[in-house]
Amino acid sequence: MKKEKILFVFGTRPEAIKLAPIIKGFLEREEFLTKVCLTSQHREMLDQVIDFFELPKDYDLNIMQPNQTLAGITSRIFTGLDPIMKDFQPDYVFVHGDTTTSMVASLSAFYAGAKVCHVEAGLRTNDKNSPFPEEMNRQITGRVATFHFTPTQVAKENLIKENIADSSIVVTGNSVIDALLFTAKKTVHLKNAEICEICSKVDLSKKVILVTGHRRENHGEGIIKICQALRRIALEIKGTEIVFPVHLNPNIASPVKKLLSDIPNIHLINPLSYPSFVWMMKQSKLILTDSGGVQEEAPSLGKPVLVLRENTERPEAVKEGTVILLGTDEDKIFFTTQALLTDSEMYHKMSIKNNPYGDGKTTERIIQFMLNASL
Repeated sequence: MKKEKILFVFGTRPEAIKLAPIIKGFLEREEFLTKVCLTSQHREMLDQVIDFFELPKDYDLNIMQPNQTLAGITSRIFTGLDPIMKDFQPDYVFVHGDTTTSMVASLSAFYAGAKVCHVEAGLRTNDKNSPFPEEMNRQITGRVATFHFTPTQVAKENLIKENIADSSIVVTGNSVIDALLFTAKKTVHLKNAEICEICSKVDLSKKVILVTGHRRENHGEGIIKICQALRRIALEIKGTEIVFPVHLNPNIASPVKKLLSDIPNIHLINPLSYPSFVWMMKQSKLILTDSGGVQEEAPSLGKPVLVLRENTERPEAVKEGTVILLGTDEDKIFFTTQALLTDSEMYHKMSIKNNPYGDGKTTERIIQFMLNASL
């Protein structure tokens, strides 16, 4: 019996985290010949995840360059993928989410005659500039894809509104929960250099607030207002410790360090590896973030999330009550944080909500669908 050829293409840390359990699942199945292609749109942070999950690197385009532009990323991925498509001739190409890698890889696979499988399909804000460029990346990928693995029923309904055939859409949950549960177990006794440094600086017995920020739409005024809110929180809410792994992008790092580096209970640290970040989430009382993935992960750990964005493509968590959408308004961030840290009933209600994004069985559902599709 002919083995179906599966090629996974990804290039950033979030993609690697969410695809890792699926890749490992396919590698265990004799019915498929599975290979992995890294574009390395991000390099160091991607390598950490590859090593942690022990994933193969059959192809590595290594495209990352200093001060890279979206146009440059796009052109280098197209050029790099073309000979791989000709060499491996995959039957199916798996891409994830909304990155430039995913958008380009889906088009490259389409040009090569392969069927595109889109994991975490159907997320929409319907504002092509927010998040930028992710909203257009995922919409383009969605038009090219043959199969759509959506995390929720809401995401499926988004695709049906766009005239995507119901038969090509499978609600699977989000694979980030598969990865999170695996990592949470593996990091119970984790004591690496990153964690040891945090323990030496941060009083974990206090109310620890974990902060992340990187979105392009928050560059400039947005990140400044976020920093002003964090400053107020640190100075005015007693017993708080803020841990902020600062993104390497100078549009984030520069204002953060300028505005927050002089406050003793704000700890600006380097970006954390994925296992260390999961450990840090577990230690925190509350998480403030503009990340999409954290909105999905934190509820499974019982951690309330305040989303520092004007809109979100993940409305399920807002509806369920596991996250609150705040934008970058200084007063909203400060007073909502204050309320959660001082109102035990409000905090309890938010922390015990069910996670709408999955049960850790996404990989099983995707593999079973592909086994049936290849018959």
